[in-house]
Amino acid sequence: MKVLHIPLLALALMFSAQGFAANTAQQEKMKTCNADATAKALKGDERKAFMSTCLKKSAPLTQQEKMKTCNADATTKALKGDERKAFMSDCLKKK
Repeated sequence: MKVLHIPLLALALMFSAQGFAANTAQQEKMKTCNADATAKALKGDERKAFMSTCLKKSAPLTQQEKMKTCNADATTKALKGDERKAFMSDCLKKK
């Protein structure tokens, strides 16, 4: 039974570390946007709007969001086969 606890503990630590890293990145974005809003002396609704825009801009796209965007672009361009594969590969590397 103790043998099972060690791998489960290691797995739990890995997942908590990933969550911590994501949380830290979000906190850094908040700090940066907050400092920018303060430097611009924004208040009330202006500040809320600025913070919302700032946090959205600085948020990196997830792999899933990249796939959706690139797939939509490829569909719009009516790409098929190897041409589509090449476009998708290039698009996913850029975003």
